[in-house]
Amino acid sequence: MTGRPLRVGLVGYGLAGSVFHAPLITATEGMVLDTVVTSSPERQRQARDAFGDVRPAASADELWARAGELDLVVIASPNKTHVPLATAALEAGLPVVVDKPVAGTAAEARALGALADERGLLLSVFQNRRWDNDFLTLRALLDRGELGDVQRFESRFERWRPRLKGGWRESGKPEEFGGLLYDLGSHVVDQALVLFGPAAQVYAESDVRREGAEADDDTFIALTHTSGVRSHLYVSATAAQLGPRFRVLGSRAGYVKYGLDPQEAALREGERPGLGWGIEPESMWGTLGAGESPRTGGGTPVPSLPGDYPAYYAAIASALRDGTPPPVTAHEAAAALDVLEAARRSARDGVTVTL
Repeated sequence: MTGRPLRVGLVGYGLAGSVFHAPLITATEGMVLDTVVTSSPERQRQARDAFGDVRPAASADELWARAGELDLVVIASPNKTHVPLATAALEAGLPVVVDKPVAGTAAEARALGALADERGLLLSVFQNRRWDNDFLTLRALLDRGELGDVQRFESRFERWRPRLKGGWRESGKPEEFGGLLYDLGSHVVDQALVLFGPAAQVYAESDVRREGAEADDDTFIALTHTSGVRSHLYVSATAAQLGPRFRVLGSRAGYVKYGLDPQEAALREGERPGLGWGIEPESMWGTLGAGESPRTGGGTPVPSLPGDYPAYYAAIASALRDGTPPPVTAHEAAAALDVLEAARRSARDGVTVTL
């Protein structure tokens, strides 16, 4: 691969493919978006208009037939297709990036990881929220010990969407594994495990609040980590008042941060990574303090580090060219799925699940 661009095939050109993956792939030095797979002629046209000389393909089988011309396949299709498509790509000898969640069960994720290891191929899961500005800032605070010993980590990914949007993400069909537990829950659980280590116990409450809804749209997950930290994680489409994105309480101080990282909104508006990317205005910075309320001016503002979604694909390029570790592994994805499966069981049976 040395000396030539890494040629990427992208499967799926809905929200994930068009807003996240295609722009980030094309912004990565040494990567080229070669092919976009979508059966929609309109989406094929949109991909060509947005990214120039990209090949359209109606099915992923066209990629497997050209496996020798490609260096990576990115799967950004509906959840239920992730496992069969990733399996086919690996069996065709192609490294794979899969959008989250990689699978519906931890067992499926581990089986994919085993197949990738057997073939000596990269398999990584796109967990872009590890490169959110608030997450990067919190990690820096923890690394410097500014909070002391963390006692409780509160993380919220809340929205106010009282009306259903439709589509597979809101489907209650088991094969779709829709709902917020697997959609936004994949992010908040992954972040908690990265920050504070494995979970020992899982408790969850999951509800269907909106009229006509089929899948969970308001879910709470409580984790007890083996490190002793407790994580309280909220994902909701029915939050009439949004809470802080992070509220982290330690023995020395707490960190509170409102608002979402600006990168998704920028990508949705058609902006592309470049100078000034991921920078947040000072008015959105979080605060650090003890015994104060940030809503009444208490605490010290903490400059938010720039968000850095491009770092994910830069790390993928490095892994393919230089053999460095992938930015997110199948093993990490399986650990998060262990928690999501336990949360589903906990909510259904009203029990605390020990992992």
